[in-house]
Amino acid sequence: MKSIQSKGLDLNNKKILIRLDLNVPLNGANIIDTNRIDKTIPTLQYLLKNKAKIIILSHVGRPKGKIVNELSLKPVCNELERKLNQKISFITDTINKIKIENFFSERNNIVMLENLRFFKEEESDDSIFAENLANLADIYVNEAFSCSHRKHASVHSITKFIPSYSGIQLEAEVNSLIKITSNIKRPISCIIGGSKISTKITVIKNLIDKFDNIIFVGGMANNILKFKKYQIGKSIYEKNVDQIISEIFDLSEKKNCKIFFPLDVSTGKSVEEKSIIKKLTEISNDDMILDIGPETIKMIKNIINNSNTILWNGPAGYFENPEFSKGSNEIAKQIIKRKKENKIYCVSGGGDTVAVLNNFGLVKDFDFVSTAGGAFLEFLEGKELPGIKALNS
Repeated sequence: MKSIQSKGLDLNNKKILIRLDLNVPLNGANIIDTNRIDKTIPTLQYLLKNKAKIIILSHVGRPKGKIVNELSLKPVCNELERKLNQKISFITDTINKIKIENFFSERNNIVMLENLRFFKEEESDDSIFAENLANLADIYVNEAFSCSHRKHASVHSITKFIPSYSGIQLEAEVNSLIKITSNIKRPISCIIGGSKISTKITVIKNLIDKFDNIIFVGGMANNILKFKKYQIGKSIYEKNVDQIISEIFDLSEKKNCKIFFPLDVSTGKSVEEKSIIKKLTEISNDDMILDIGPETIKMIKNIINNSNTILWNGPAGYFENPEFSKGSNEIAKQIIKRKKENKIYCVSGGGDTVAVLNNFGLVKDFDFVSTAGGAFLEFLEGKELPGIKALNS
C-alpha cells in the first residue's frame, strides 16, 4: 500500500478525502466511548501540520439508507472540534450538490460530511456515488481498517477515481496483523475468548496452522469443558458444537499446535456474587463459571513467558465485576511485563478485549490494539479485505 506518509507526497493545500471509522456508541448527543475518535487524531494532526485541507467521511450505526437524526455525526464533529481545537464545518447537503470550496477558509481547514449510511448508495458500493465523493478532493486516504472488510463505496469503489493512500493507523494495523500471521517470530501463542466458538471456527483453524499454542478462555472454554465431560453448571455455552471442537483437536494434533483450556475456575451463583475458586470436578449444577482460577492463570503466565509473539482476542471472564476480572488483569499484566523486557510482540483486538484494557488503563502498553471487529477477524481468517485490496490495485 502507498502510505499518506510516503516520501515526496505533497499535501500542501491539497484537499484530502479521509475515510475514518467514527462509529462510536451514542446516548442521544453524548458519546459513551471516544476510543475510535482518539485513534484518528494523529493522522488528522499530521495532515494539518502538512497544511492539507481535510474532508472527513464516516458513519454511525445502521440507518439503512435513510436519514435518522439520532445517528447524525454532529456530536462526533463537536467532539473532534474539541480534541483538535479546530473549527470543523459540518455538511448535510446531498453529496452531488456539495461545492466543497465554499466550506474552507483561512481559519477553517476541516469539513465533515454527514453520516454516509444515510445514502443507500454507500452500502451498495455505487460507482456514481463513489465518483461524486472522489470529485470533492485531490487525494483519498483510508484510515478505517475496521470498515475495510466491506465492499462499500467509500472504502472500495472510490479508489478507482482518485489517487489513494493508506492512513497512519490503517498501515500500522495491517503491519501488526501481518507480523502475527506471516512474519512470525516463534513461539507464537493466542489467547482466545468470546462465547461462540462457531463464529470464530475459521479463525481458529487458520491460527492452528500458524501458531504454536492456542489457549481457550471465557465462554469458549466452557464449550471445551463440556465437550471434555466436565460439569459447567448454568454457565454460558454454545449448543451443538461438539463436531467443531472435535475438528479443532484433530487439526491441532496434525499441525503440532497445543490446545490449552482452564485447569480451575472462578465461580458464582450469579454475575453479582463474590468469587469462589473451584476445581473442575467441584462445579455444581447452579454454579456459573465467570473467570479462570489461579492454577490456570499460572499456566497461562508460563505460556506467555515462553512466547515471543502473542495475540489476545477475548477476555478471560466477566470482567465487569471486579470479582471476576483477575484472570484478564493477570494476563494483561504478564504480557506487558514481557513487553517492557523487550521479550514479546503483543497484539490485542476485539471490542471486549479493548474494553478490558481500557478498564485497567493498559491500552497504550500493547504493541498494537485493534478496535476493529469483523475486519480484524476476517484478516485473521486469511481473507482478502476489499478495502485493503482496493488500495493495492
